Amino acid sequence: MHHIPQHSGLAPLAENYDGFVLDLWGVLHDGVVAFPEAIACLEELQARNKRVAVLSNAPRRAVEVEQRMNELGIRKGLYDSVLSSGEVAWRHLHDRSDPWHRALGRRCFHLGPDRDKGMRDGLDLDFVEALEDADFVLNTGAHMSEDTVETYGAELRAAAEAGLPMVCANPDLEVIRGGKREICAGMLAKRYEELGGTVGYHGKPHADVYDACLASLAIGDKGRVLGVGDSLRTDIAGASAAGIDGLLVLGGIHADALGLTLGEAVSPDRLAAFCQDLGERPKAAIPVFRW
Repeated sequence: MHHIPQHSGLAPLAENYDGFVLDLWGVLHDGVVAFPEAIACLEELQARNKRVAVLSNAPRRAVEVEQRMNELGIRKGLYDSVLSSGEVAWRHLHDRSDPWHRALGRRCFHLGPDRDKGMRDGLDLDFVEALEDADFVLNTGAHMSEDTVETYGAELRAAAEAGLPMVCANPDLEVIRGGKREICAGMLAKRYEELGGTVGYHGKPHADVYDACLASLAIGDKGRVLGVGDSLRTDIAGASAAGIDGLLVLGGIHADALGLTLGEAVSPDRLAAFCQDLGERPKAAIPVFRW
């Protein structure tokens, strides 16, 4: 088995890279508080003139994601750009620059909570309240934190039977908000595909978000860019597909599966087996995002 180097923080790796693509949730904050060590780490990167792009699978516009980051204390000046899966989904619905999005139609059923309503602004779409009136579904996730996939079973089945394409603005299956697991849009999209529905995904690990993110970093040599995240399925798979190195933060979404107490290392065999099972191989791992 191929062992993955573990470091106590970013310091030993930082000089090998000029640019960093950072996941937000589980790396910089948990939806409720920003991690103090992460903020200190961003300060170290800025002091060394490193370029930092924040890339989030949030089903909201980038400006809203950035506002929330700033409220939590991840202040402007600690990063260079912010991009979200929601932003990229919005751009595709706005520009319709490819045949799949062009064919979607104008009548949209929005499956998602009120906090994602900003996704509707500025789009030339009619948002309908009934599935039978819709041409397609925009999925930004569950309404309530305690919802399960079955909460939406009837809607998903009806949409699949009607053959409505779905735009998924967040491929994440779940998120940990202040210590509690919640389902995300990706979990609903996965069930939709199982029901025979067609889904167009925007966000990590799909190429479109990385193309836009790497363009914003403007670093010619991809070998000098490091993708950092706590999810093998989205952050590490996405970095790998984009041709950049991936650094796994152990203390996030996989902490339970790895039997990790926050801030500790994981047994090398257990980490190697876990990554192998999911078919991903990060370049290295750190317990939490810190210097």
